[in-house]
Amino acid sequence: MSIEASSLDVAADQAARWAAKAGVVIREVRDLDEAHAVIDLLVGIWGRPENPLITVEFLRALTMAGNYVVGAYDGDRLIGVCIGFHAEPAARTLHSHIAGVAPGLAGRGVGTALKLHQRAWALARGIGTIEWTFDPLVGRNAYFNIVKLGALPVEYLPNFYGAMHDAINGGDDTDRLLVHWELLSPRVLAACSGAPYKRPAGGPSSRRVAAPADIEALRAGDAAAAGAWRRRLRGELEPLMASGGRVVDFDFTLGYLVELPRPHGETS
Repeated sequence: MSIEASSLDVAADQAARWAAKAGVVIREVRDLDEAHAVIDLLVGIWGRPENPLITVEFLRALTMAGNYVVGAYDGDRLIGVCIGFHAEPAARTLHSHIAGVAPGLAGRGVGTALKLHQRAWALARGIGTIEWTFDPLVGRNAYFNIVKLGALPVEYLPNFYGAMHDAINGGDDTDRLLVHWELLSPRVLAACSGAPYKRPAGGPSSRRVAAPADIEALRAGDAAAAGAWRRRLRGELEPLMASGGRVVDFDFTLGYLVELPRPHGETS
């Protein structure tokens, strides 16, 4: 993919400004000690010290093979991490596998800084699309991905990883939404520039699918209710997307906005 130098410069500048705003330096993980620090941070976020999400050995292999492994540093302290690897079609799509920020730092902008760095890194290598998955029950992640970054869900994946007994998933089914971040699309360009987001109003050819206000608190206090939310959202959102519905927005109060496919033969 050929990308104009001006687009690369703008992406790099946006990434640098967000990193400065968050008070971090973002750079690729370089040596064994830094790789161990990445694993320690992931354990601090997800738990599972006996079975971390990724091993040091595999992390080192990813870096050696030229994949995306970066840390966000506040001075000498690692406070955020993002890991991705090349996906099909080879070298044109990056699959962002893990991204996390140290507990207690929500709202600082570290997550945004990491993603904009990842975007600039990908564009510099001719990669136009980044994909990743997230739990559709977690409203703050849905808002961050869909509204703040401009990524759009393309597929509903029921129980994608199987049960994950960690500090975040709590043994619940691991339904995921696969999103595509089209790095040079008008929607993403507007989101990365900080332009006001023009929220779709919805209409007769759209439908809202509700999401819980705080699934993490619900899992901690009422696992049965959390499971009921999983089944409800899956039962509504999965068939809508499977039949051609497109998620185009998320609102904390109203949930997901799904544009429905037009009836056969109908034109705009």
